[in-house]
Amino acid sequence: MTNRTSSKFRVGLTRDFLNERDELEFKDLGLSLLDDSPRIEYGFLAERATVIRAEQIRDYDGIVTFWPSYDRESFAGVERLLGIALFGVGYDHVDVQACTEADVVLFNAAGAVDRPVAEAILTLMLSLSHHLFQKDRIARSGRWDDSIHWMGGELRDKVVGTVGLGGIARELCRLLSPFRVKQILAYDPLIPPEQARAVGAELCSLESLFQSSDFVTINCPLKEKTRNLITSQELSLMKSTAFLINTARGAIVNEQDLYQALLERRIRGAGIDVFSQEPLPAGSPLLTLENVIVTPHALAWTDELFSGIGTMSCHGMLKLANGVVPDHVVNRDVLCRPSFLKKLARFKA
Repeated sequence: MTNRTSSKFRVGLTRDFLNERDELEFKDLGLSLLDDSPRIEYGFLAERATVIRAEQIRDYDGIVTFWPSYDRESFAGVERLLGIALFGVGYDHVDVQACTEADVVLFNAAGAVDRPVAEAILTLMLSLSHHLFQKDRIARSGRWDDSIHWMGGELRDKVVGTVGLGGIARELCRLLSPFRVKQILAYDPLIPPEQARAVGAELCSLESLFQSSDFVTINCPLKEKTRNLITSQELSLMKSTAFLINTARGAIVNEQDLYQALLERRIRGAGIDVFSQEPLPAGSPLLTLENVIVTPHALAWTDELFSGIGTMSCHGMLKLANGVVPDHVVNRDVLCRPSFLKKLARFKA
């Protein structure tokens, strides 16, 4: 029998939402929604973990998770758990099939990240093209005359290419409108041409995108078919004046190939918020380069972002607590499993 120590729907939040003093690190995670529900009680997992263990989650009905990974062993003997809310969009750190087999619905906050990440991409585009960091160092060192060696460029009349045309990329297209870019190209085999045209983009091949773009932005999810999607072959097609920006997942771009292209000045520069290994090791060769901006997978972090994701996650928990399937389900196969539907039915009003 499933262990139920409480008549309420129990929600656990992973402990990485707390700082070293065990205080909530962020202003607003939407927890007031749970406070106001008489059907829900919530708390934080007792321990931090890189990979969640089964004993940490077996007595909860729902989990809101930030950084930890979930493998097959995470669900061994876990019967009570009904759903996991991803605090974000990416799910490459979760064994999705193991979730399904454990009758656990996995859902994310699709949509909540679109504006913040699109703004982060735009921030990198402007910072790179205007040599923001170099000019900051020039001003701090009093070498104002050196500014002449760092002439910037505008976004006006430039070609922007996006690998992937999901919500983030479509929001970026809207933000670029007042900058009067020449053209927006998109590579996305899943998007029909009319959807691309609706946001001012033109679909093309991956090769054409890399050949034509002044800025290449990576906006696709990490899956097996997108792992190492961008290698020296694609980078060799880029203009020597072009920039590459990755705020998606580090493993989509071959990091060694990108380093070599930057080192040899075969492309002008890069803005990178995500890496194949995180945190980025102190000895990473990328840190030795002048023509790259690196940020700690947090450039899009804003109070608005965390409030939006938290609110969506808590809304999902409220739905589960009422026996309703949440929005933005990742493992839709679980919705056809009688054993999952039986668990869900326990909470119907």
